[in-house]
Order: sequence, then structure tokens, then C-alpha cells
Amino acid sequence: MIATNYAIPDFVIFATSTILILVGALGVITLKNPVHAALSLIMTLFGVAVAFVAQSADFLAAAQIIVYAGAIVVLFLFVIMFLGVGYGSKSDVEPLVGQRGFAIAGVVITIGGLIALMASSHWVTGATSVTGPLAKGQGNVKQLGTAVFTTYLYAFEATSLLLVIAVVGAVLLARRERATTREATDETSDEEVGS
Repeated sequence: MIATNYAIPDFVIFATSTILILVGALGVITLKNPVHAALSLIMTLFGVAVAFVAQSADFLAAAQIIVYAGAIVVLFLFVIMFLGVGYGSKSDVEPLVGQRGFAIAGVVITIGGLIALMASSHWVTGATSVTGPLAKGQGNVKQLGTAVFTTYLYAFEATSLLLVIAVVGAVLLARRERATTREATDETSDEEVGS
């Protein structure tokens, strides 16, 4: 069954959240300043929170704002500012040759696959709830908690582990680059003193 009835306010809220999500996502991948990209990520996460509110998932909207837009992006900003990413020497040399071609091919394949999946399902978005219909006497928060800590526990923990590994890896890579830059600067100053 395809849902064709919609109210104008629902459409306006959906369109607003879609615009926020898409503009923010484009800002994340196109802005060169990492702080501006992180702020665009906040716009994307806020758009997702608006979409949650439109689906009457108020708890998820609050968690989206508090946890992701609040804590996670602040952590990203802290790491970006702590490491001084984007303020070092600018290089026109591409570190991984062919990286852009693979990235463009990946984007085209992903978007093509999503469009093919949506077209084959007659553009239906799926079930209204991940955990199924609400049981009598239970709220969606209880069902969400049960689903997160039973069915999706390993995926939830793997996601948190990936975030920690990404932050530690970023710190290690930035420190290694700083040490290499510092050694090159010391060698240059030693040569100037010797001459």
C-alpha cells in the first residue's frame, strides 16, 4: 500500500529537514576549513532531529541534539582545534594517487544503488518503526532501549569503538606529522647556523 495522503505542514517540515540535511552534508564534504565542515555537520544532525520530531520520535530528536550535535561534534571540534588541522603547510600534491576517481565511482555506485532500491520498492520508505508496532502499555523509549541493548547491541558497541579508534588514530597521525615537521625545521636551522 502506497501512502499518498499528506498534509501541507507535514510536507513543509519534511522539505525543511531535507534541505537542512542535504545542505549540511554538502558543506561537510565541500568546505576546506575543518571547523566550518564540523559546523555543517551540526546543521545536518539538526535536520535529522527535525525529521525525528516530524515522526513523533521526540526522544530520538532530543538524543540527536544532545548526544550527536552536542557531545560528538564538540569532541570533533576539540580534536580539530587541538591538533591544528588545516593550519599547516598547504600542499598541492595528492597523497593517494587515484583517490578522487575511486571516491567519485563510489558515490555514483552508492547513489545508483539507492535509487534502484527505492524504485524497485515503488518508492515506499518502509516500516514506520524499526522495532515494530508499539505494544500496549509500552512507550517507544522502552522499546528503543530494548532493541538497542538486545538486537543491536554489537552494532552499537562497534560504532562506539570505531569513534574511539578514529579519534586516537587522528591524534597519532597528527603527532607524527608534527614530529616530522619539527625535525625538518631543526635540520634547516642547523644548516643555517653551520653556514
